[in-house]
Amino acid sequence: MGQIKSPYPQRTSAGTGIFAFCRYFYYHIPRRKTAMLSWEPLRILSFGAGTPSTTLALMACQNKLEGRAVYPLVPVYDIVLFCDLHAEPSWVYRQADFVANTCARAGIIFKVLDADLYRDFTENFGRGRVSSIPFWSIHSESGKKGKMPRQCTCDYKIKVMERYIRYELLRYRPRERTRPYDDHTHEMHMGIMWEERRRAKESRQRLFTNRYPLVEMGWTRADCFAYNKDVWGLETWASACVFCPFHTGYFFRYLQENEPESFTKAALVDDLLEYNEARPPLQSKLYLTRCHKRLKDLTVADCRDMRTFDYCGQPVWNGF
Repeated sequence: MGQIKSPYPQRTSAGTGIFAFCRYFYYHIPRRKTAMLSWEPLRILSFGAGTPSTTLALMACQNKLEGRAVYPLVPVYDIVLFCDLHAEPSWVYRQADFVANTCARAGIIFKVLDADLYRDFTENFGRGRVSSIPFWSIHSESGKKGKMPRQCTCDYKIKVMERYIRYELLRYRPRERTRPYDDHTHEMHMGIMWEERRRAKESRQRLFTNRYPLVEMGWTRADCFAYNKDVWGLETWASACVFCPFHTGYFFRYLQENEPESFTKAALVDDLLEYNEARPPLQSKLYLTRCHKRLKDLTVADCRDMRTFDYCGQPVWNGF
């Protein structure tokens, strides 16, 4: 598929003598933006392999393959980045493979970044600090119900992508300050839909300006599903870790009946929450399900919360 062309020259080792001094001068003395005649901002897709980000990736491919802006708000991305958390349902990886193959046809770079949240959590929960996942909680004394903070998305997606872009694409050195011409210059496109528009916020990362084409277009999950299926023949569901606490009871029952390997991973996390104590210790019990029950204790009534949308007059499960 080739490699993305960085807007900055390749750096080499320092060496010795007058040539080393010249190389040091070239790379360490601030350079004027006017000297970089080929410099262009990057347009990047944060690809989660769910329904909306799949729509954006395929729209970019359609624009490139047809040689015209069929969807003007969606650019032909310089690169599509997918963080593999190693614990998502099989349909997420099927959708990612479809997009990767289509990007290859269109000449758009598709890059998988390793972000093994599942391994890190299962190996370290109860032994040391782990990234905070928004598990549901019940205080051991008061019985008050709550929810843990959400840090996993930032640690295993946002920061992973930011490091890759900073050090691999833009070729920054460790601890090097953001160059003025990179400050909020590059576009990070995200698959936030119209019904999720409250989540469309400005970027906290200095390199990026967040863009939400689906919000600007007014596209809903139903619109995205219809596009993926009608134009590309791909039925898409939502993406999330199998142990994400925002899933419904129906989701876990579906995994148990149709994807035993994925359910085993979710059950392992649930067992860790039941038998291991968090570090640092908490005064609350943690749960994977909204109803504050263990997976093994879910009843048929607990799993009657399937979420659907309409497609051609028929209800379609959204994947959550």
